[in-house]
Amino acid sequence: MTTPTQPPGEPRPRPMHGVGDAIRSWWNGLPRPMQWVVGIPAIVVLALLPMFPPPLLDTPGTSFGGVMAQFAMYALIAIGLNVVVGQAGLLDLGYVGFYAVGAYSVGLLTSPNSPWNQTAGGFLSPKWAWLACVPLAIVLTAVSGLILGTPTLRLRGDYLAIVTLGFGEIVRLLADNLGDITNGSLGLAGIAYPRVGESERHPGGYFSSGNLGDSHSWNPLDRANSGTWWFWIGMALVIVVLLIVGNLERSRVGRSWVAIREDEDAAEMMGVPTFKFKLWAFTIGAAIGGLSGALYAGQVQFINPTGFNIINSMLFLCAVVLGGQGNKLGVIVGAFLIVYLPNRFMSVNVGGQSLGDFKYLFFGLTLVVVMIFRPQGLFPVRQKLLAYGRQVYQAVRRPAAAPVETGATR
Repeated sequence: MTTPTQPPGEPRPRPMHGVGDAIRSWWNGLPRPMQWVVGIPAIVVLALLPMFPPPLLDTPGTSFGGVMAQFAMYALIAIGLNVVVGQAGLLDLGYVGFYAVGAYSVGLLTSPNSPWNQTAGGFLSPKWAWLACVPLAIVLTAVSGLILGTPTLRLRGDYLAIVTLGFGEIVRLLADNLGDITNGSLGLAGIAYPRVGESERHPGGYFSSGNLGDSHSWNPLDRANSGTWWFWIGMALVIVVLLIVGNLERSRVGRSWVAIREDEDAAEMMGVPTFKFKLWAFTIGAAIGGLSGALYAGQVQFINPTGFNIINSMLFLCAVVLGGQGNKLGVIVGAFLIVYLPNRFMSVNVGGQSLGDFKYLFFGLTLVVVMIFRPQGLFPVRQKLLAYGRQVYQAVRRPAAAPVETGATR
């Protein structure tokens, strides 16, 4: 008895995939110009979302624009941590330390409570101080990542995790104990922000926390509150960082990261300078963390050590694990869930207690369930050839031609 064979020239049935796989396959099948044609309107819709939130998506307990601004900041953090954990496979439990370095870089140079304030007669103009401090924060956090990674990246696994955890706590304790510089637990207030759009209607400008927006106006500049404006600038930074990280992933650097993540010993035997590329990942991830810290400092205009504790570091890692390590868009979805769900359930009371207060319990249970049923995250990365991957993949999937008969059958 013979088993039925696939007729020649007829395409083979494709295996069933999830919704995420179907969207990704559709997106990867589009040519690059068509991706821009689809992507740009999607970005415009996303930018208008904080001003016209759908009723099911709105957050009754807090400003939806502020929630989206926090999401943009967490998305930057998730992308940076994904470079370290998802791409290079380095377990970093103290990523909040780089976040704190970026925030304090802006705070120390622009806050009136800091002895290093440069906005009162210094080299920084109060109007553009925040914008000038952003590249400084990126450079300082990149240097801190380089200093930390040079002696520690020869460690692996749990040992590296403990060292990075200690780094995050050291930064927080320094900020708490160096009272003469950082103002200790009292924190730094009055941090600079972009002074754009100052007028009688907006005395502090569009980015000021006093800009509540005009919900009755159809002019986007007047309707948008300060949270929406910070979301716009955060979304622009996310797009820029995604383009940079995406190009790195498709280069020799990205292929080296994947090789190190899968098997560091095998990668080293094949000639990959593992320490060099791990240091690259650590430094790039630190720089992105510093950028997000600078965004946070300008948005809230106040920082203190309690905002950089180990719990926040675990939330950053939770966004990466929940979304899918190695998948840039997946970790952005994870960051959205981490920010949105607690704010959405803040207005839901059960027995006089807000469900938003139990966010750590819910995230812990969610991680347990995800690790059991979907250990690679909600949107797992599909690893394939990074160099000429699409052409090779299409060539392999192309159905074979029918065999040509050379003679008569006896």
